[in-house]
Amino acid sequence: MTTHAAAPEAAAAPGRAGRPGRPLERARRALARGLAARARAGSLPTPRVAVIGAVNAMGERQHDQGGSREADGGPGPHEALVHLAPDAVLIGPWQDTAGGATACGACLAIRWQRLRTRSERDALETGLVTVPVGDWPPLPDHTVDAVWALYLRATTGGPAQDAGTRHVTPAHGAAAPRAGRSTAPTPAADPVLPRVTRLDLRTLLVRTVPLLPEPLCPHCAPAVAADTAGDAVPSPLVSRPKPDPGGYRLRRPGDHPLPTEALANPVCGVLGAATWRDVTSPTTAPVAGTVFMRGYAGLTDVTWSGQANSFARSRDLAFLEGMERYAGTHRRDRASMTVDSLANLGDAALDPRTCGLYAPETYAADPMVAPFDPERPIPWVTGYSLRDERPVLVPARLVYYSAGTAADNFVFECSNGCAIGSCTEEAVLHGLLELIERDAFLLGWYGDLPLTEIDLDSCASPAVRAMIARAALQGYDVHVFDNRVDLAVPVVTGLAVRRDDGPGALAFAAGAAFDPEVAVESAVAEILTYIPHLPRQVAERPDELAAMARDYHLVRRLPDHAALFGLPQMKRYAGSYLRPPALRPLGAVYAGWQQRRPGTGDLLDDVRLLRDDLVGAGCDVIVVDQTTPEQRCAGLVTVCTLAPGLLPIDFGWARQRALHLPRLRTAARRAGLRATDLTDAELRRVPHPFP
Repeated sequence: MTTHAAAPEAAAAPGRAGRPGRPLERARRALARGLAARARAGSLPTPRVAVIGAVNAMGERQHDQGGSREADGGPGPHEALVHLAPDAVLIGPWQDTAGGATACGACLAIRWQRLRTRSERDALETGLVTVPVGDWPPLPDHTVDAVWALYLRATTGGPAQDAGTRHVTPAHGAAAPRAGRSTAPTPAADPVLPRVTRLDLRTLLVRTVPLLPEPLCPHCAPAVAADTAGDAVPSPLVSRPKPDPGGYRLRRPGDHPLPTEALANPVCGVLGAATWRDVTSPTTAPVAGTVFMRGYAGLTDVTWSGQANSFARSRDLAFLEGMERYAGTHRRDRASMTVDSLANLGDAALDPRTCGLYAPETYAADPMVAPFDPERPIPWVTGYSLRDERPVLVPARLVYYSAGTAADNFVFECSNGCAIGSCTEEAVLHGLLELIERDAFLLGWYGDLPLTEIDLDSCASPAVRAMIARAALQGYDVHVFDNRVDLAVPVVTGLAVRRDDGPGALAFAAGAAFDPEVAVESAVAEILTYIPHLPRQVAERPDELAAMARDYHLVRRLPDHAALFGLPQMKRYAGSYLRPPALRPLGAVYAGWQQRRPGTGDLLDDVRLLRDDLVGAGCDVIVVDQTTPEQRCAGLVTVCTLAPGLLPIDFGWARQRALHLPRLRTAARRAGLRATDLTDAELRRVPHPFP
């Protein structure tokens, strides 16, 4: 079998790949000639052949010019059904089910590009100059024969002599309807999605996968004229009867009709190339996936995972987390955004200063951020204030945490407060619970508050007991603490302490839920995802972590926080957790909450309780709809919730907004835990250990 040189897809410089002398363009022309000859022999239409992987499919230049049409006149991906990549030929999108979603070749090109390696994507997307190497890819006759056979199967349902026995429609065209714009969700997504068939040019391995339409496609995604058409303003929340008064999800994770094959496949997976299971994990049954997403600092490896006690449940949770992050990292529609200054917008907009800013010295020393300027125009998206019951503009920087512009680089946000659910109310409930959980953790940590330990022997949950036993087999003792401060909903902080004082000394986590047992279970389950790996992570970078312990400004990334407290020497800063003031049974700790907890069986009442508590603490409660078309067709909703005034979770010691917000000093007094506000001298000025 002939193999081609292992040249990257970007071995042609962006903007020059279409020249007849470039290797990929020469191969495209040869393939087009070969397919045309076979079409003439069978009196069939000649397929058009396009190149993908030579120019940036997501670049503005390509969108402005109507796609990836090459300078020599070759078709763009949206005009073709056969696509030549450096290592494969992709046939499609095609479909054999009438009435399903439709997509075009540009959708395929965009999704295919997102799955390339870091070096390939950087070459395509940042304009790096590249040099072609060798003549590639080779296309001997038997390869062209294989492409022709697959093309016939995609367009006619079989080889040439069977043409007409089955009508299979190419799933492309600029005027095609889009998935997710219908009011009715698709009950079983994969069977009705367009398909793409991949022929590996080295092995001739054939694989067919479903393709979800790309909502940012410049050809078949509908343009949205107004901002509010793209960012749906949540209407006033509605009643949502619960199947179980004690439940807070209307559907189980496995009941959502997720198009899992389209979400994870190596050709055009929305969330990545695959999922994997860690069968060696001694504490949970993890399933995870990963994909590169471009953010402030270039391409970031975004991992999504499920960490339950069975691989099946973990896989369901992993896909839901992946879809939540897909919606929250970048805006996934083509609606225009409002661009204006806070000074001009006035009360119609949220003042981002109420959500916290960095210290002045951070802006002076960090070239990636700049102070907020109310006179500077920045992009805004539309949200809805549950307190004031009105639309409100929110800085896009606070909603989409991997996107941003040079004009709005006043803060780095994370996924805090983003949540996915089967309806708006469910997503809002869990988004607010996450905000409250992180706020409480930071109040307890930076405020050095005395937290009551919960007696784990008083928990009735068999899952909790099993997880504690698994942690013990790894050499850890587990403790949990009531971390409520001035808000009523149960918040539990969990701590695993390594018995022998080796690397991986402490592992923290937290959980918030209406059911105290669920809050405990969430915190303990989160701990168990970290302790199998923490000792190794600490042992791999002892000098670096030791330097961080001496100079907190070296704590710059999310993983640094948890790893730092894997050092045994950092235990001296966790005294309030290692020597708690009291140990009490779970029922006694949350007796008052159980009487206040809504028992109406309506999810809306649960949301209203959280809203009213947050408003009582001096916060607005704002919801921004992040839902993508892919999620709508599966009956899912994703939101970003904001409660300006709560302490936001940040990573990197120099980028801690919580230290500068009034709530850090006033919440303990408001809760009756002390008579006065905390002073600066009383704060625990040590990087938080939240993972």
